[in-house]
Amino acid sequence: MSGGEHLQDQVLLDQILTCHRNEPGGLLPVLRDLQDGLGFVPEESYSAIAEALNISVAEVHGVVSFYHDFRTEPAGACVIQVCQAESCQACGSRELTAHAERRLGVALGETRADGAVTLEPVYCLGNCACSPAIAIDQQSHALVDKARFDALTTQWAQESDT
Repeated sequence: MSGGEHLQDQVLLDQILTCHRNEPGGLLPVLRDLQDGLGFVPEESYSAIAEALNISVAEVHGVVSFYHDFRTEPAGACVIQVCQAESCQACGSRELTAHAERRLGVALGETRADGAVTLEPVYCLGNCACSPAIAIDQQSHALVDKARFDALTTQWAQESDT
């Protein structure tokens, strides 16, 4: 991270903390706003958050690690989520996940080395009747099998090349 980016990140964090400092239960709003602004919650921000909210660094870490929505590193240019909930598992999401890992060249929960894609587990996209489901950059897709996954990711790759 360059010095300029770090300064901007600190300004954003200060603004967020000022906004939520005296709010009861302000930790989740702080973390959401920080992730919305930066795309992730940097571990370097934990002590400033803890100090501002008069909580422990361990509590900040515990909340970030508990909720699957929070990231501690920047995501790839495209985020692909594969539902891992029971309905999707019953309809083949584990096989779909293995296929996605092979096709994208990245393990579940990781970002590809070139930064192009992050493959994440998600625990319900609300499409249980149309399992398995995935989301590509927050756009949900239902009844996804290997062929449909390939078609969707081919389309994504073509759109990202333009």
